[in-house]
Amino acid sequence: MSTDQRRRLGAEGEALAAAWYLANGYQPVATNWRCRDGEIDLIVRRARLFVFCEVKTRSSAAFGSPVEAVTRTKQMRLRRLAARWLQDECPVHPSALRFDVVSILAGQVEVIEGAF
Repeated sequence: MSTDQRRRLGAEGEALAAAWYLANGYQPVATNWRCRDGEIDLIVRRARLFVFCEVKTRSSAAFGSPVEAVTRTKQMRLRRLAARWLQDECPVHPSALRFDVVSILAGQVEVIEGAF
């Protein structure tokens, strides 16, 4: 798969994830938020609950399920990025935080709430 195809697949997965959250009562806050330390795929909120989402999209399970790609190292990076976003960008003081993994395999969306 070429880099362009991979990028397109990732963007499609992130759009599916955002649509799932919207359909389930969440408001989008940021997509592909970047700083020098990395990127958060999707940030959504419901009232003062903020959810930081790692979206993993695969076209097949040939290399394992998408959720398996979210390693402990990736989890720790996402936590650090979330802390930075909260410090630099958060519009209100959150009452709760959650870290989700959105696994998209062949177009099927599975949201693992509170994954880590």
